[in-house]
Amino acid sequence: MGQVARRVSDRRMLKLLRAWLRAGVLEDGVTTEAGSATPQGSPISPLLANVALHVLDAEWARTASKLGMLVRYADDFIVLCASRTRAEQARRRVGEILAGLGLQLHPDKTRVACLTRGHEGFDFLGFHLHKVEAWRRRGRYYLQRWPSDRAMASIRAKLREATDRRYVGYPVAWVVGRLNRVLRGWGAYFRHGNSARKFAHVDAYMHERLAIFASIKHGLHGRNQHRFNWVWFTSLGVYPLSGRVRSGAAHALR
Repeated sequence: MGQVARRVSDRRMLKLLRAWLRAGVLEDGVTTEAGSATPQGSPISPLLANVALHVLDAEWARTASKLGMLVRYADDFIVLCASRTRAEQARRRVGEILAGLGLQLHPDKTRVACLTRGHEGFDFLGFHLHKVEAWRRRGRYYLQRWPSDRAMASIRAKLREATDRRYVGYPVAWVVGRLNRVLRGWGAYFRHGNSARKFAHVDAYMHERLAIFASIKHGLHGRNQHRFNWVWFTSLGVYPLSGRVRSGAAHALR
């Protein structure tokens, strides 16, 4: 609130924001006091995170930019460093800056990852980033990105829910319409990168789910993959993810 008040002088707006932060959480008819911080999933949470952590951006640029490059979105950020020593120093410095805001790094989600020669990777904003050796130029590694395991589990759960047996009374076209809205949004986000293999997995899973759904709907046994083949699957008008990847410029790194 102190950071907001530096730019906003409208008392009504400040009062509204303060009330929002103190609103608590309603679950099963019981309200739990929030105490501090923004509610998880609140639409204003990313905005307030950016306001609060602007202090981190400014202080990092002023005192620690030589340690590495800070990349942040809301409360999720990474620091890219040239060595493990600098990475450890960066983690300590970030901890010191956040302590001044009454915040701390999450002990289970904060780690130092070595990207050299594809030793390790890390997840950031739904993507998994990993260096992969070029198959034509051995010894050259390129940083690639594709949907993380968590993102893949999330899309499978959404597709499973959309093809649940409780919808067998609805036309298949209606179910496909719901699926396409999910697939378009998810695919538009993850198409920038190296997601071709993951997209193919999602398409195959979608085919399997719709075959099971159609079998239940028509009272057939088994998955009937011969009857509900890819020609049938394509004729439904399902939004395919395969072929929609938009690869950006890659940079070789040793």
